[in-house]
Amino acid sequence: MTRRIEDHALLGDGETVALVDRTGSIDWLCWPRIDAEALFCALLGDDDNGFWRIAPVDASAAVSRQYRDGTLVLETRFEGAEGCVEVVDALPVGNGNRHLVRLVRGLHGRVRMRSEVAIRFGYGLTIPWVTHEDGVLTAVGGAHRLLLRSPVAHAGRDFRSYADFTVGEGEEVPFVLSHGVSYEPPPAALDAQRALDDTTGYWRAWLGRCRIEGPWAPMVRRSLLTLKALTNARTGGIAAAATTSLPEAWGGARNWDYRYCWLRDSTMALLALLQTGFVEEAREWRNWLLRAVAGAPADMQIMYGVAGERLLPEWEADWLPGFGGARPVRIGNAAARQRQLDIYGEVADVMLHSAAHGDLPDAQGYRRGLAVMQHVARIWQEPDWGMWEVRGPPRHFTHSKVMAWVSVDRFVRLAEMLERDDLARWRALRDEIHAWVCRHCLDPQGGCFVQYAGSRDLDASLLMLPIVGFLPPDDPRMRATVAAIERDLMRDGLVCRYITDPAVDGLPPGEGSFLACSFWLVDNLVLQGRLPQARAMYERLLGLCNDVGLLSEEYDPVAQRMLGNFPQAFSHIGIVNSALNLVRAEGPAKSRADKSAQ
Repeated sequence: MTRRIEDHALLGDGETVALVDRTGSIDWLCWPRIDAEALFCALLGDDDNGFWRIAPVDASAAVSRQYRDGTLVLETRFEGAEGCVEVVDALPVGNGNRHLVRLVRGLHGRVRMRSEVAIRFGYGLTIPWVTHEDGVLTAVGGAHRLLLRSPVAHAGRDFRSYADFTVGEGEEVPFVLSHGVSYEPPPAALDAQRALDDTTGYWRAWLGRCRIEGPWAPMVRRSLLTLKALTNARTGGIAAAATTSLPEAWGGARNWDYRYCWLRDSTMALLALLQTGFVEEAREWRNWLLRAVAGAPADMQIMYGVAGERLLPEWEADWLPGFGGARPVRIGNAAARQRQLDIYGEVADVMLHSAAHGDLPDAQGYRRGLAVMQHVARIWQEPDWGMWEVRGPPRHFTHSKVMAWVSVDRFVRLAEMLERDDLARWRALRDEIHAWVCRHCLDPQGGCFVQYAGSRDLDASLLMLPIVGFLPPDDPRMRATVAAIERDLMRDGLVCRYITDPAVDGLPPGEGSFLACSFWLVDNLVLQGRLPQARAMYERLLGLCNDVGLLSEEYDPVAQRMLGNFPQAFSHIGIVNSALNLVRAEGPAKSRADKSAQ
């Protein structure tokens, strides 16, 4: 396997994303949206599935790269025997069109360069009709049209297009790839340098609103930029990750499409943004939520498309070999139809936070909340598939029941802010759910909480109990739970979600360490006052980021390689929230919930 997940950097424009590897190759790009068909899909196959590389002819050139400070504009530097060049990459923001800009800058010497592009529509399946006229490469396939404009002309050979050129010190060569529909006039040309300047200014102005101090502020800012890149600027929806089907186990079948908006992931992202000063993003997401879930509470889904689409059918792209041979490559996500009780608590929690920032619900919003509570009251005792979206039978997962409790607790507290007096029923329900969890989801021998009622197994989601305020962190049951997770779920210093078992999740055993879980342990260590251990673990997690500050979903500590979709919102949420908790030197339950024991 020649490609590595951690070799990639992220570009974003508020509608889609691209991944660029250290060789200067665009290996992943979907247009017009993050969840649309990929036209560069080498990430999940090989070069024949679509890529665009700009790099020196001398493949031995040393590579270094960085983002322009406070932006998603990437600068990759190649230095070799002939000299040094820099390739600047960006998806321009705010011009109303869809472009990818690449600018080659000569720094010293004269360097022979090559642009090599293979466009493949339909996730690497379709070779388009390509023409080269007047210095413009045009590719058409179905509804798609791409135009590649540059002063350097490309020529076709073996279903790819090539352009060889030389760059000297002080010289610049721009390339602009533009996307449009095949049945309309082609997109207008774009000034590459101006687009880069405008995009640099946009990201720096946005990040300038950030309120974060402390030793980890640079990493937090990079994570906030990553979360913003996963947010659709037009709809407010927040995707869970930039990719589909990057494997959770080498060569395995745990490959899922994460380019959709999970209510759970989105609410956690919003809490991270709210705590760092980005209130407008929370308002836009709330509006997205109200549109997406409009209708009966019983029809509320765990995830939606970035514009609120409900139908996300799962299918397999059987022509793709998968990343490192991990098959199948899945498009869409069948888990959209699962019942997961925790989503009601996540949504209620972020609504309470929004209200605390001055965005109180109106009368209609309160009635919607009341309708959701009535639905929770009817279904909270039913089994579900849990936050890990197991493909096995539904169970009474502890985390799901706790988040049902959170939904009622946050509704009660929000109603109290609105000075409502019809709350006796909901306070009683809150107490009932709490008592049920403490009675049915506790291992009487070990004194710790378990994965689901009647089980003896552990689950890292139990680390959320003190974070959401279900119990105080010094409760003996929570101390026993954290100790048990440290003893039984940690591998090489990182936390696994659970011990994989086909009887529970319906999948072959084995996966990497789920990075968000390790951040939850950091938060618990802070809550328990174990600050030196918390800082050490947090620093180790930051050390797993790649050279441009990005994290995937999981990590293999033995192979020292990233696993899972990339970059992953959950992981970057952990970077933000754990830094805030460490800086405050107190746990997140203080700001998210009442710390008093229930």
